Amino acid sequence: MDTYATLNDALVKLFRDVMDLEEQTIITEEFQNITNNDMHVIQAIGTGEPKNMSTIAKELSVTVGTLTIAMNSLVKKGYVTRERGKEDRRVVYISLSEKGKHAYEHHEQFHHDMIDAILQDLTPDETESLVKALAKLNIWFRKAKG
Repeated sequence: MDTYATLNDALVKLFRDVMDLEEQTIITEEFQNITNNDMHVIQAIGTGEPKNMSTIAKELSVTVGTLTIAMNSLVKKGYVTRERGKEDRRVVYISLSEKGKHAYEHHEQFHHDMIDAILQDLTPDETESLVKALAKLNIWFRKAKG
């Protein structure tokens, strides 16, 4: 197989496999009522200061309308809270509930375990090369998104 075909095959399978594994790992008995997409919304909200909908939508590269649908579901399930701005009541701030913070930590642990497993079999030189290559790939994706 030539370089193009090898890279194409590896990237397609890698993206699919990461998504499949993530779903199998993070959607447990405790978190069975949310989707992988919900988990990524929870990740984007984070555990820091509350964020407005526009900030979260931009981070996820979705419209505020699309995010609103996911947010309504997460509020109903008890993972997210909404609060109107004190200075501007039109602004809605989003934060994670305790249940949402627990889901966030569960998701973070998956990523931590995945990175640890990848790095354990790499030499320092291989790790450096992988980091450089993935950084360049990330730049390409960001530029391609517009």
